[in-house]
Amino acid sequence: MATFADHVRARADDDNTALLFEDQRWTYRQWVADIAARAALWQHMRLDGPAHIGVLLENIPDFTMWLGAAAVTGSTVVGINPTRRGTELERDITYTDCQLIITQRSQLALLDGLDLGVANNRILVVDDESYADQLAPYVGQDLPNVEVKESDCFLLLFTSGTSGAPKAVITSHSRFTFVGGAMNYIIHLEPTDVTYIAMPLFHSLALFSGWAPTVMAGAATALRPKFSASAFLDDVRRYGATYFNYVGRPLAYILATPESKHDKDHSLRLGFGNEGADSDIGRFAQRFGVELIDGYGQTEMGASITRVPNMPQGSLGVAISPALKVLNPQTNEECPVAIFDANGQLLNAEEATGEITNTAQSAFEGYWKNDEANRERLRNGFYWTGDLAYRDVDGFFYFAGRTADWIRVDGENFAVAPIDRIVSRFPGVVLAAAYGVPDVDIGDRVMVALQLKDGVTFDPNKFTEFLRAQSDLGPKWLPSFVRIMLELPLTQTNKVLKRELTKDKWQSVVRGEGSMYMRAQKSDRFESFGRAEYDELQSRFVASGRQGIFS
Repeated sequence: MATFADHVRARADDDNTALLFEDQRWTYRQWVADIAARAALWQHMRLDGPAHIGVLLENIPDFTMWLGAAAVTGSTVVGINPTRRGTELERDITYTDCQLIITQRSQLALLDGLDLGVANNRILVVDDESYADQLAPYVGQDLPNVEVKESDCFLLLFTSGTSGAPKAVITSHSRFTFVGGAMNYIIHLEPTDVTYIAMPLFHSLALFSGWAPTVMAGAATALRPKFSASAFLDDVRRYGATYFNYVGRPLAYILATPESKHDKDHSLRLGFGNEGADSDIGRFAQRFGVELIDGYGQTEMGASITRVPNMPQGSLGVAISPALKVLNPQTNEECPVAIFDANGQLLNAEEATGEITNTAQSAFEGYWKNDEANRERLRNGFYWTGDLAYRDVDGFFYFAGRTADWIRVDGENFAVAPIDRIVSRFPGVVLAAAYGVPDVDIGDRVMVALQLKDGVTFDPNKFTEFLRAQSDLGPKWLPSFVRIMLELPLTQTNKVLKRELTKDKWQSVVRGEGSMYMRAQKSDRFESFGRAEYDELQSRFVASGRQGIFS
């Protein structure tokens, strides 16, 4: 198998368009020449120890050029998440042994006052005037003559960090080129295609399903620094994009933009991503005339589930390998199949829900310097994803949340992802997130946070009527609290940060942010929950001796 360095080298004399950014354009020949200059500069600056280059950039051309420079020098790019701050960001950089940081002016302040270890005073700012001077002695250099092996680590990509400290996933040249080739088998890119990438390049989705197959096909990459729903269609038309990728909630944001009779006037033919809601996938295809391929996968590449025609609503799809199962993490036994009533309500959530587990060899190559996390992932000879699911009698998987998403209501354990799916159907909802908050006496209660479309006002009576009509909403799943927010907290890859919502509980009422509603325990109607109700609830926690978990 070729390394990714081989794919970069293969483009050295290619005059097809490689890169589009704002009003700039690079051919592959020009792009490889820019890579060669950066590779030579890096070789001049490189120290002993792990050859790790930390890249703290938005989606700008230099990001792809430093990826190329790392590839041809047998080095490793560490994708640094700009939403991390202070000691957390410092930890990410030092933990991954970065020798050099590549950044830009808009991100530079994030590094102020941090101890970057080996990278202290070794920062290149790509939009600073000094950067051109630093590169100047190396312009015109040939690509370096370095032997790069398939097993060499090409990328360290942090997990999204929705719970706990992010781990750095090792990605070798072998795995990166395998995934890029597999993606091309699915999406069939040609040199005439243009891939639009607005998802962050420090994340696996943009690299694995966007950039890698594009370079391997000799197609063009069109970059946007940050995702913008309002600019999406304008960018697609501007660049003549034919393919795009997404992760998390971008589809919902694009669909929340005003409709137009010109929505199908574009060149886009295909999109690929994961975590798109069923309703969003269908509405996107209908509104824009674009086929979407939505699959389940992880940065670790330990498990894959694919969508198939005529699959049940709410399902992730079917496993690519029969070795992928839903196991009880306590017993290591396969969970019973999910049982649904005539209305689609899950009747055995607690027994049927388990962890998605690959019982055969996986593509996971480990976490950087984290033996404990490696052992947690690879237990009893299996790869444990950390994601909860249940599976029906026909083998379709249904996502139930992360392993931290279990809540217990009235003695029943269940995961919250099915509630997310149900509440997302409420008209006017852009994003919905269900999570647990403490009950006054014991266990938890369900809270849902809703982000509504612009101009939409939440009507608690209509919400009650809506919930009554949802035949697949289990009685224990009924929300006790509803929090209305202008924006839900998201990771840089558009995944809801439920840990922040869970931690905040009812405190937004004290801060006077947004609005909140509460359902009396023996009623299905919601009433406004303000400061007086907050104080009354707090007194109940004090009376029950559970004041320590109230705030």
